[in-house]
Amino acid sequence: MMKNILTILLLLLANVSWATKAKKPTIMVVPSDVWCFQHGYTDTFDNQGTIIHLPNYKRAFQENAELIVAISKINGMMAERSFPLKNMESVIKSLEYESAEDAILTSKAGAGIAETPIEKLKKVAKADIIIQLTWKVDSTGPKSTLSCVLQGLDAYTDKQIAEASGTGASTFSADLATLIEEAIISRIDIFNESLQNHFDDMFENGREIVVRIKRFDSWSKDLDATYNGDDLVTIIEDWIMNNTVNEVYNLTDFSYNSMFFEQVRIPLFDEKDHAIDARKFLRNLQKHLAAPPYNIESRLMAKGLGQAILILGAK
Repeated sequence: MMKNILTILLLLLANVSWATKAKKPTIMVVPSDVWCFQHGYTDTFDNQGTIIHLPNYKRAFQENAELIVAISKINGMMAERSFPLKNMESVIKSLEYESAEDAILTSKAGAGIAETPIEKLKKVAKADIIIQLTWKVDSTGPKSTLSCVLQGLDAYTDKQIAEASGTGASTFSADLATLIEEAIISRIDIFNESLQNHFDDMFENGREIVVRIKRFDSWSKDLDATYNGDDLVTIIEDWIMNNTVNEVYNLTDFSYNSMFFEQVRIPLFDEKDHAIDARKFLRNLQKHLAAPPYNIESRLMAKGLGQAILILGAK
């Protein structure tokens, strides 16, 4: 009997030890675009005739104390469930310190949007998952009710992976943090389970990214060029296949001038346990093609965490 008890205890301790070592997704909570627009925290730009509205997160944090309360409450609820979070307000301060926000609306032609504010935030925060937060307080006489929506998005693909929404009970007086907790408390554990399941899938099967290969028109060669009997299209596809997790990728389209890969599954971390994004992944292909016998110069560009473009033929 005692032997059986000791065996069970050892198994329980092993499970606890494994759980403490299991990686959790890194998360950042942000106000949704809808919330920013409804509260006037947006900047408007004319992008070659198209009006673009971008959220102004910095002004929202500086002017709306409720935003700080709401995000702090969600951060606290997630932290209680052992999910590490990046504090958005701190990330914004890092962006400001590096003067990164000044480059949000730039392009070589002097017009157009190079990166949106949320893409800038993602690159600095290096979060696996973004939680978009929207809430609204409705008052009927002396009573108030709060409706809250949480959307969990893969930071690399922007695909929705979890959702939680609810409306709290009517109350005569309650602070915002309490109203938010009451609105989603019954759904938060299922929400977190969906986030963890998605992260576990990424850990086993890799992150999903998009890769594009293009060529400068000034380059004397194209993707039909051959090296040691293999054309460049085949060489690049073989490299992608050999460096993806379980060789999972989809070559959606290719020609002599370009290649388009979707559903490319890359490792979450490198040998130093640093997170790998699309740019870091494609940087290794850039080095591969720069070496003999190819000696191909190229320019590497990235859009957010999950898309990277390698343009062959010049730096």
